[in-house]
Amino acid sequence: MEPTPRDLGYRMPAEWEPHAGTWLAWPHEPRDWPGKFGAVPWVFAEIARHLQDGERIRMIVGNASEKAAASAALKQSGVSPGRVRFIKLPTDRSWTRDFLPSFVVRRGSAPRLAAVKWRFNGWARYANHQKDERSGLKAAEQMHIPVYQPEAEMKGGLGRVVLEGGAIDVDGQGTLLATEQCLLTGRQARNHALGRSGTETILREYLGAEKVLWLGKGIAGDDTGGHVDDFARFVAPGTIVVADEKNPRDPNYKPLNEARERLKNARDARGRRIQVVRLPMPSPVIFNGERLPASYANFYIGTGAVLVPTFNDPRDRIALGILGELFPGRKVVGIHSTDFVLGLGTIHCSTQQEPLV
Repeated sequence: MEPTPRDLGYRMPAEWEPHAGTWLAWPHEPRDWPGKFGAVPWVFAEIARHLQDGERIRMIVGNASEKAAASAALKQSGVSPGRVRFIKLPTDRSWTRDFLPSFVVRRGSAPRLAAVKWRFNGWARYANHQKDERSGLKAAEQMHIPVYQPEAEMKGGLGRVVLEGGAIDVDGQGTLLATEQCLLTGRQARNHALGRSGTETILREYLGAEKVLWLGKGIAGDDTGGHVDDFARFVAPGTIVVADEKNPRDPNYKPLNEARERLKNARDARGRRIQVVRLPMPSPVIFNGERLPASYANFYIGTGAVLVPTFNDPRDRIALGILGELFPGRKVVGIHSTDFVLGLGTIHCSTQQEPLV
Protein backbone atom coordinates (compact mmCIF):
# COMPACT_ATOMS: atom_id res chain seq x y z
CA MET A 1 0.00 0.00 0.00
CA GLU A 2 1.37 3.41 -0.99
CA PRO A 3 2.18 5.80 1.90
CA THR A 4 -0.27 8.65 2.38
CA PRO A 5 0.78 12.29 2.83
CA ARG A 6 0.32 11.89 6.59
CA ASP A 7 2.66 8.89 6.56
CA LEU A 8 5.28 11.12 4.91
CA GLY A 9 4.86 14.00 7.35
CA TYR A 10 2.65 16.32 5.27
CA ARG A 11 -0.14 18.47 6.70
CA MET A 12 -2.44 21.16 5.38
CA PRO A 13 -1.34 24.54 6.77
CA ALA A 14 -3.74 27.13 8.12
CA GLU A 15 -4.65 29.88 5.68
CA TRP A 16 -2.88 32.49 7.83
CA GLU A 17 0.48 30.76 7.39
CA PRO A 18 2.76 32.38 4.76
CA HIS A 19 1.86 31.99 1.10
CA ALA A 20 4.06 31.76 -1.96
CA GLY A 21 1.08 32.86 -4.01
CA THR A 22 -2.66 33.01 -4.49
CA TRP A 23 -4.34 31.25 -7.43
CA LEU A 24 -7.14 33.02 -9.28
CA ALA A 25 -8.93 32.20 -12.55
CA TRP A 26 -9.90 35.14 -14.71
CA PRO A 27 -13.72 35.24 -14.98
CA HIS A 28 -15.11 34.43 -18.41
CA GLU A 29 -18.56 32.86 -17.95
CA PRO A 30 -21.24 35.60 -18.14
CA ARG A 31 -24.01 33.14 -17.29
CA ASP A 32 -22.64 32.91 -13.74
CA TRP A 33 -23.40 36.62 -13.25
CA PRO A 34 -26.40 37.31 -15.53
CA GLY A 35 -26.68 41.03 -16.14
CA LYS A 36 -23.78 41.88 -13.86
CA PHE A 37 -20.77 40.25 -15.47
CA GLY A 38 -19.20 43.58 -16.45
CA ALA A 39 -18.39 44.37 -12.82
CA VAL A 40 -16.82 41.01 -11.99
CA PRO A 41 -13.37 41.25 -13.65
CA TRP A 42 -12.74 44.42 -11.68
CA VAL A 43 -13.40 42.54 -8.44
CA PHE A 44 -10.69 40.05 -9.40
CA ALA A 45 -8.35 42.93 -10.21
CA GLU A 46 -9.02 44.43 -6.77
CA ILE A 47 -8.30 41.11 -5.09
CA ALA A 48 -4.97 40.90 -6.91
CA ARG A 49 -4.11 44.52 -6.11
CA HIS A 50 -4.47 44.04 -2.39
CA LEU A 51 -2.64 40.71 -2.33
CA GLN A 52 0.35 41.60 -4.52
CA ASP A 53 2.52 43.11 -1.78
CA GLY A 54 2.47 39.92 0.26
CA GLU A 55 2.55 37.21 -2.38
CA ARG A 56 2.55 36.48 -6.08
CA ILE A 57 -0.60 36.10 -8.13
CA ARG A 58 -1.06 32.91 -10.18
CA MET A 59 -3.72 33.83 -12.73
CA ILE A 60 -5.36 31.08 -14.79
CA VAL A 61 -6.53 32.19 -18.24
CA GLY A 62 -8.14 30.12 -20.96
CA ASN A 63 -6.52 31.66 -24.02
CA ALA A 64 -4.55 34.60 -25.39
CA SER A 65 -7.53 36.96 -25.49
CA GLU A 66 -8.34 36.27 -21.83
CA LYS A 67 -4.72 36.90 -20.94
CA ALA A 68 -4.77 40.22 -22.79
CA ALA A 69 -8.01 41.28 -21.08
CA ALA A 70 -6.70 40.27 -17.67
CA SER A 71 -3.36 41.99 -18.23
CA ALA A 72 -5.06 45.24 -19.20
CA ALA A 73 -7.48 45.23 -16.28
CA LEU A 74 -4.77 44.33 -13.76
CA LYS A 75 -2.49 47.07 -15.04
CA GLN A 76 -5.29 49.64 -14.94
CA SER A 77 -6.02 48.62 -11.35
CA GLY A 78 -2.44 49.09 -10.21
CA VAL A 79 -1.23 45.49 -10.18
CA SER A 80 2.45 45.20 -11.04
CA PRO A 81 3.00 42.88 -14.05
CA GLY A 82 6.00 41.42 -12.26
CA ARG A 83 3.75 40.12 -9.50
CA VAL A 84 1.52 38.08 -11.84
CA ARG A 85 2.21 34.75 -13.50
CA PHE A 86 -0.30 33.62 -16.12
CA ILE A 87 -1.12 29.92 -16.47
CA LYS A 88 -3.02 28.90 -19.59
CA LEU A 89 -5.68 26.32 -18.73
CA PRO A 90 -9.30 26.03 -19.92
CA THR A 91 -11.87 26.27 -17.12
CA ASP A 92 -15.64 26.15 -16.78
CA ARG A 93 -15.81 28.70 -13.98
CA SER A 94 -13.55 30.80 -11.77
CA TRP A 95 -13.92 29.16 -8.34
CA THR A 96 -10.32 28.04 -7.81
CA ARG A 97 -10.97 27.17 -4.16
CA ASP A 98 -12.97 24.18 -5.29
CA PHE A 99 -11.30 22.71 -8.36
CA LEU A 100 -7.64 23.30 -7.58
CA PRO A 101 -5.80 20.93 -5.23
CA SER A 102 -5.49 21.32 -1.49
CA PHE A 103 -1.83 22.05 -0.88
CA VAL A 104 0.00 20.28 1.93
CA VAL A 105 3.49 20.89 3.30
CA ARG A 106 6.25 18.90 4.94
CA ARG A 107 8.51 20.96 7.18
CA GLY A 108 11.95 20.08 8.46
CA SER A 109 15.44 20.04 6.98
CA ALA A 110 14.04 19.37 3.49
CA PRO A 111 10.69 21.22 3.33
CA ARG A 112 8.43 20.24 0.48
CA LEU A 113 5.09 21.12 -1.07
CA ALA A 114 2.61 18.54 -2.36
CA ALA A 115 -0.88 18.64 -3.85
CA VAL A 116 -3.94 16.65 -2.88
CA LYS A 117 -6.19 16.64 -5.95
CA TRP A 118 -9.70 15.64 -5.05
CA ARG A 119 -12.22 14.76 -7.74
CA PHE A 120 -14.31 17.77 -8.65
CA ASN A 121 -17.85 16.93 -9.72
CA GLY A 122 -19.38 20.40 -10.06
CA TRP A 123 -20.61 20.42 -6.44
CA ALA A 124 -22.78 17.40 -7.32
CA ARG A 125 -25.00 19.92 -9.13
CA TYR A 126 -23.60 21.22 -12.43
CA ALA A 127 -22.90 19.02 -15.44
CA ASN A 128 -20.32 21.36 -17.00
CA HIS A 129 -17.37 20.83 -14.70
CA GLN A 130 -14.97 18.66 -16.72
CA LYS A 131 -12.66 21.52 -17.74
CA ASP A 132 -12.31 22.56 -14.12
CA GLU A 133 -11.59 18.99 -13.07
CA ARG A 134 -8.89 18.52 -15.71
CA SER A 135 -7.32 21.93 -15.14
CA GLY A 136 -7.08 21.37 -11.41
CA LEU A 137 -4.93 18.32 -12.03
CA LYS A 138 -2.87 19.98 -14.77
CA ALA A 139 -2.12 22.96 -12.55
CA ALA A 140 -0.63 20.66 -9.94
CA GLU A 141 1.32 18.66 -12.51
CA GLN A 142 2.84 21.83 -13.96
CA MET A 143 4.26 22.67 -10.53
CA HIS A 144 6.37 19.47 -10.57
CA ILE A 145 5.42 18.51 -7.04
CA PRO A 146 4.02 15.23 -5.69
CA VAL A 147 0.31 14.88 -6.50
CA TYR A 148 -2.00 12.62 -4.52
CA GLN A 149 -5.48 11.65 -5.73
CA PRO A 150 -7.37 10.10 -2.80
CA GLU A 151 -9.35 6.95 -3.47
CA ALA A 152 -11.63 4.91 -1.25
CA GLU A 153 -14.00 2.00 -1.42
CA MET A 154 -17.33 3.20 -2.74
CA LYS A 155 -20.43 1.38 -3.91
CA GLY A 156 -19.25 -0.49 -6.95
CA GLY A 157 -15.58 -0.53 -6.04
CA LEU A 158 -12.66 1.83 -5.64
CA GLY A 159 -13.37 5.45 -6.57
CA ARG A 160 -11.81 8.87 -6.28
CA VAL A 161 -12.92 10.96 -3.32
CA VAL A 162 -14.86 14.14 -4.08
CA LEU A 163 -14.11 17.27 -2.08
CA GLU A 164 -13.86 21.02 -2.60
CA GLY A 165 -11.69 23.49 -0.74
CA GLY A 166 -14.73 25.46 0.39
CA ALA A 167 -16.11 22.38 2.13
CA ILE A 168 -13.35 22.43 4.74
CA ASP A 169 -11.35 24.82 6.90
CA VAL A 170 -8.28 23.92 8.98
CA ASP A 171 -6.26 25.36 11.85
CA GLY A 172 -2.94 23.90 10.64
CA GLN A 173 -2.62 21.95 13.89
CA GLY A 174 -4.76 18.93 13.12
CA THR A 175 -8.30 20.30 13.42
CA LEU A 176 -10.71 20.56 10.50
CA LEU A 177 -14.18 22.09 10.12
CA ALA A 178 -16.83 20.64 7.79
CA THR A 179 -20.59 20.21 7.57
CA GLU A 180 -22.58 17.02 7.64
CA GLN A 181 -24.89 18.41 4.96
CA CYS A 182 -22.07 18.81 2.45
CA LEU A 183 -20.13 15.61 3.05
CA LEU A 184 -22.42 13.11 4.78
CA THR A 185 -26.16 13.64 4.72
CA GLY A 186 -27.39 16.26 2.25
CA ARG A 187 -28.90 15.73 -1.19
CA GLN A 188 -25.55 16.77 -2.67
CA ALA A 189 -23.43 14.87 -0.11
CA ARG A 190 -20.14 14.26 -1.87
CA ASN A 191 -19.18 10.85 -0.55
CA HIS A 192 -22.23 9.55 1.24
CA ALA A 193 -21.00 5.98 0.94
CA LEU A 194 -17.89 6.73 2.98
CA GLY A 195 -19.85 7.70 6.07
CA ARG A 196 -18.45 9.71 8.96
CA SER A 197 -15.67 7.29 9.85
CA GLY A 198 -14.50 6.77 6.28
CA THR A 199 -14.54 10.50 5.57
CA GLU A 200 -12.56 11.27 8.71
CA THR A 201 -9.99 8.64 7.75
CA ILE A 202 -9.46 10.23 4.34
CA LEU A 203 -9.17 13.73 5.83
CA ARG A 204 -6.65 12.46 8.36
CA GLU A 205 -4.47 10.54 5.90
CA TYR A 206 -4.38 13.21 3.17
CA LEU A 207 -4.63 16.51 5.07
CA GLY A 208 -3.36 15.60 8.53
CA ALA A 209 -6.74 16.28 10.17
CA GLU A 210 -6.58 14.45 13.48
CA LYS A 211 -9.98 15.77 14.55
CA VAL A 212 -13.00 16.88 12.53
CA LEU A 213 -15.45 19.33 14.07
CA TRP A 214 -18.77 18.56 12.38
CA LEU A 215 -21.33 21.31 11.97
CA GLY A 216 -24.82 20.77 10.58
CA LYS A 217 -26.05 22.79 7.60
CA GLY A 218 -24.86 25.65 5.43
CA ILE A 219 -26.54 28.98 4.75
CA ALA A 220 -29.46 29.94 2.53
CA GLY A 221 -28.66 30.55 -1.13
CA ASP A 222 -25.58 28.33 -1.13
CA ASP A 223 -25.69 26.15 -4.24
CA THR A 224 -22.83 23.96 -2.99
CA GLY A 225 -25.05 22.20 -0.46
CA GLY A 226 -23.39 23.29 2.74
CA HIS A 227 -19.89 24.71 2.29
CA VAL A 228 -18.49 25.65 5.67
CA ASP A 229 -16.49 28.63 4.38
CA ASP A 230 -19.71 30.63 4.04
CA PHE A 231 -20.33 30.74 7.79
CA ALA A 232 -17.61 29.26 10.04
CA ARG A 233 -13.86 29.84 9.79
CA PHE A 234 -10.73 29.37 11.84
CA VAL A 235 -8.98 32.67 12.56
CA ALA A 236 -6.36 31.28 14.97
CA PRO A 237 -5.67 27.94 16.68
CA GLY A 238 -8.61 27.34 18.99
CA THR A 239 -10.64 30.30 17.65
CA ILE A 240 -13.48 30.14 15.13
CA VAL A 241 -15.68 32.93 13.81
CA VAL A 242 -19.27 31.87 13.22
CA ALA A 243 -21.77 33.99 11.32
CA ASP A 244 -24.55 35.36 13.52
CA GLU A 245 -28.10 35.96 12.29
CA LYS A 246 -30.27 37.96 14.74
CA ASN A 247 -33.61 37.60 12.95
CA PRO A 248 -35.47 34.48 14.20
CA ARG A 249 -37.54 34.43 11.01
CA ASP A 250 -34.51 34.26 8.74
CA PRO A 251 -33.70 30.76 7.40
CA ASN A 252 -30.11 31.16 8.60
CA TYR A 253 -31.08 31.75 12.23
CA LYS A 254 -31.52 28.11 13.23
CA PRO A 255 -28.47 26.51 11.50
CA LEU A 256 -26.12 29.26 12.68
CA ASN A 257 -27.31 28.98 16.27
CA GLU A 258 -26.92 25.23 16.05
CA ALA A 259 -23.35 25.62 14.77
CA ARG A 260 -22.43 27.74 17.78
CA GLU A 261 -24.07 25.25 20.12
CA ARG A 262 -22.05 22.40 18.65
CA LEU A 263 -18.83 24.33 19.16
CA LYS A 264 -19.66 25.51 22.67
CA ASN A 265 -18.16 22.45 24.38
CA ALA A 266 -15.97 21.24 21.55
CA ARG A 267 -12.23 20.73 21.81
CA ASP A 268 -9.71 20.82 19.02
CA ALA A 269 -7.08 18.23 18.11
CA ARG A 270 -4.79 19.56 20.86
CA GLY A 271 -7.46 19.52 23.53
CA ARG A 272 -8.19 23.25 23.60
CA ARG A 273 -11.72 24.51 24.12
CA ILE A 274 -12.97 26.39 21.09
CA GLN A 275 -13.42 30.12 21.43
CA VAL A 276 -16.34 31.21 19.25
CA VAL A 277 -16.44 34.78 17.92
CA ARG A 278 -19.71 36.05 16.45
CA LEU A 279 -19.45 37.66 13.03
CA PRO A 280 -22.64 39.42 11.88
CA MET A 281 -24.52 38.40 8.78
CA PRO A 282 -25.40 41.18 6.33
CA SER A 283 -29.02 41.90 5.62
CA PRO A 284 -30.36 39.44 3.04
CA VAL A 285 -29.08 40.09 -0.48
CA ILE A 286 -31.76 39.23 -3.04
CA PHE A 287 -31.57 39.66 -6.80
CA ASN A 288 -34.38 38.85 -9.20
CA GLY A 289 -36.18 37.06 -6.38
CA GLU A 290 -33.22 34.81 -5.51
CA ARG A 291 -31.62 34.75 -2.05
CA LEU A 292 -27.84 34.95 -2.47
CA PRO A 293 -25.25 33.49 -0.06
CA ALA A 294 -23.92 36.84 1.15
CA SER A 295 -21.68 36.40 4.18
CA TYR A 296 -18.69 38.16 5.69
CA ALA A 297 -17.28 34.74 6.62
CA ASN A 298 -16.21 34.20 3.02
CA PHE A 299 -13.09 36.29 3.66
CA TYR A 300 -9.61 35.33 2.46
CA ILE A 301 -6.52 35.49 4.65
CA GLY A 302 -3.60 36.61 2.50
CA THR A 303 -0.04 36.90 3.72
CA GLY A 304 -0.33 40.66 4.16
CA ALA A 305 -4.05 41.34 3.90
CA VAL A 306 -7.43 39.90 4.86
CA LEU A 307 -9.97 40.53 2.10
CA VAL A 308 -13.58 40.66 3.25
CA PRO A 309 -16.69 40.72 1.03
CA THR A 310 -18.87 43.76 1.73
CA PHE A 311 -22.44 44.46 0.64
CA ASN A 312 -23.27 48.18 1.02
CA ASP A 313 -24.64 47.29 4.44
CA PRO A 314 -24.27 49.10 7.79
CA ARG A 315 -22.94 45.84 9.21
CA ASP A 316 -19.97 45.98 6.81
CA ARG A 317 -17.99 48.17 9.19
CA ILE A 318 -18.85 45.98 12.19
CA ALA A 319 -17.56 42.87 10.40
CA LEU A 320 -14.42 44.68 9.26
CA GLY A 321 -13.81 45.87 12.81
CA ILE A 322 -14.16 42.39 14.29
CA LEU A 323 -11.79 40.88 11.74
CA GLY A 324 -9.39 43.80 12.18
CA GLU A 325 -9.10 42.94 15.88
CA LEU A 326 -8.59 39.26 15.07
CA PHE A 327 -5.83 39.97 12.53
CA PRO A 328 -3.86 42.89 14.02
CA GLY A 329 -0.79 42.21 11.87
CA ARG A 330 -2.62 42.42 8.55
CA LYS A 331 -4.56 45.11 6.77
CA VAL A 332 -8.24 44.18 6.64
CA VAL A 333 -9.84 45.39 3.41
CA GLY A 334 -13.44 45.33 2.26
CA ILE A 335 -14.06 44.22 -1.33
CA HIS A 336 -17.44 45.31 -2.70
CA SER A 337 -19.27 42.07 -3.51
CA THR A 338 -22.95 42.88 -4.02
CA ASP A 339 -22.59 42.16 -7.74
CA PHE A 340 -20.01 39.43 -7.24
CA VAL A 341 -22.22 37.30 -4.97
CA LEU A 342 -24.71 36.82 -7.82
CA GLY A 343 -22.29 34.08 -8.91
CA LEU A 344 -23.17 32.33 -5.60
CA GLY A 345 -19.70 32.79 -4.15
CA THR A 346 -17.32 35.60 -3.25
CA ILE A 347 -13.71 36.07 -2.22
CA HIS A 348 -12.77 32.85 -0.46
CA CYS A 349 -14.47 30.80 -3.16
CA SER A 350 -12.41 32.46 -5.90
CA THR A 351 -8.98 32.16 -4.23
CA GLN A 352 -6.69 29.26 -3.40
CA GLN A 353 -3.53 29.70 -1.38
CA GLU A 354 -0.23 28.13 -2.31
CA PRO A 355 1.76 27.75 0.92
CA LEU A 356 5.32 28.97 1.17
CA VAL A 357 7.95 26.27 1.77
